[in-house]
Amino acid sequence: MMRSPLGVSAFPASIFTASHSSKPPKPLSRPTRWTLTSGIQGNPMKLLFSEARSDYNHYVFPYAIWAFPELNEVPSDCFEKGFLPSSYQLDRFYLCRQIRVQLAAFQPSSENRRILRKGTDIEVSLVPRSDYSYTPERRGFFKQYADIKFGKDVMSLEKLDLLFSSKMATHLLVFADRTSGKEIGTAVVYLEPKRTAYYYYAFYDLTYYERNLGMFMMTSAVSRFAELGFQHLYLGTCYSKNALYKAQFSGAEFFNGVGWSENQKELKHLIQRDQGTLNHHLLESIDYRERFLPTPLPSLAANSPFTTSVEPGRS
Repeated sequence: MMRSPLGVSAFPASIFTASHSSKPPKPLSRPTRWTLTSGIQGNPMKLLFSEARSDYNHYVFPYAIWAFPELNEVPSDCFEKGFLPSSYQLDRFYLCRQIRVQLAAFQPSSENRRILRKGTDIEVSLVPRSDYSYTPERRGFFKQYADIKFGKDVMSLEKLDLLFSSKMATHLLVFADRTSGKEIGTAVVYLEPKRTAYYYYAFYDLTYYERNLGMFMMTSAVSRFAELGFQHLYLGTCYSKNALYKAQFSGAEFFNGVGWSENQKELKHLIQRDQGTLNHHLLESIDYRERFLPTPLPSLAANSPFTTSVEPGRS
């Protein structure tokens, strides 16, 4: 699956509340630092706000929100707050509408079972990166797949090499045809047992399209990590109808800027809304709030897991 190297999903910065000292501010010798803390864990994640396209006529000034974990944080802390990695080295994350599966709530549906039956003769192995041989043959196969699916050289060989040597690739899910012995698919995954699994890039033999190999790989990942007792499997962003397949699993939920929501009608509403002409940001939509967030905005803010504080720069 293709992941954008930089998230450009814009959430209004006003969703965060800032607490300021009552003392007069000291002169700053370097930029003010904003920290994001969770009401649950209280970790001081650092933020940057990168301007996205503005709409001055409607007074909408959006920002893409980037998070930089501190030394006492692990990537799972960022995932749980709605961020996905925008760096192979897991040192920068972006806030976005993403899908995850609560694996304790996962029960395979009839459709999930149908997909899994198509791959009864496919062997699935979870291999630590240190035990995986990134051979020239595999490298060539991954590049050929990427050129077909993403576009010629959208993923260069250099980027491919960086991916398979990065902190992001802690493990590989390897899929092999038992009949022929041929390796037919590989998925790059990031694992923090037993808290977080992130299903990142998947490469597979496109001649297996009649057997829904791509969907079999993802469904197998959901099933496997549920069996292993992981809390969540993260499946990437969802901004189009074509990405709704990620939400077909029981226990699926998405990040909506306020928190994690299981409401599939809300997700479809947001995707449909993206296709139209927008002249206000989401929380200004009375229709959306009445249908999906009927709680008054002050109450939403009071119950938000996010809070910010301003720390003046030191001389």
